Amino acid sequence: MLIIKLEVLLSAMYLDNYRYIDSLNIVSDCVLVNQCNREMKSCVREQKRKICYIETTERGLSKSRNMAIRNATGDIWILCDNDVEYLQNYDQLILEQYEKHPEYDGIVFHVESPINPVPCFPTEREINYLSCGKIISYEISFRRERVKDIQFDELIGAGTRFKMGEENAFLYECLRRGLRIYYIPIKIAKLRYEPSTWNTGFDREYMIGRGASFDAMTSRWSWLLILQFAVRKYKLYRGKLKLAEAIAGMLEGRRLYRKEKKGSAVG
Repeated sequence: MLIIKLEVLLSAMYLDNYRYIDSLNIVSDCVLVNQCNREMKSCVREQKRKICYIETTERGLSKSRNMAIRNATGDIWILCDNDVEYLQNYDQLILEQYEKHPEYDGIVFHVESPINPVPCFPTEREINYLSCGKIISYEISFRRERVKDIQFDELIGAGTRFKMGEENAFLYECLRRGLRIYYIPIKIAKLRYEPSTWNTGFDREYMIGRGASFDAMTSRWSWLLILQFAVRKYKLYRGKLKLAEAIAGMLEGRRLYRKEKKGSAVG
């Protein structure tokens, strides 16, 4: 019988060492990228798991994700943040679904949080260009070989000028390349409540980041995503911004993102 290996890809900052993974109940193989003030890489085997521990002076969540993916060796990987606590049998739950659904390249699971106490979709469904916008990074898993040539956009995400949406742009690119992604509302973990260090709510900076992420997803249709978001989320931000201000902020984010993207291509 073929043994399928699961690997957790954890992005964190300023950890003392790799032992932090024990507090997250990680029992499978793991790649831990610790963004700090040192450069080091080591591999440890213990308790039937392999731990690849990387310390790097690079900054940015998307860079951390890409580094973890490049160093992954398992058959299946799942993204993780430093405030995710896995259920005791998370590895079994994930691998069972991959064995059950060999036709899918990636599977999205449910991670319970104060903001998302229930799954974003009540039943199983295939993820498409519209629904991928509701997915959070630490719910995403993939067959490693299917996405080895796809990267996170390093111009967006925490630690950059545009602080959100990198996972949605990643999923969008996967769909564009013909990969199939499935959503299964099975809980595999819960999120610790820790105040966000970057999300200040629906203000102008948020809209700038959202506009940039929409353009990273699709340059052609970003204007449509901007308009639908401004209308659909109006009740959530109307105390801070007018409809026109929200749209203007997202269009500004799109403009700035395109400028940075052009600059990075030239460089």
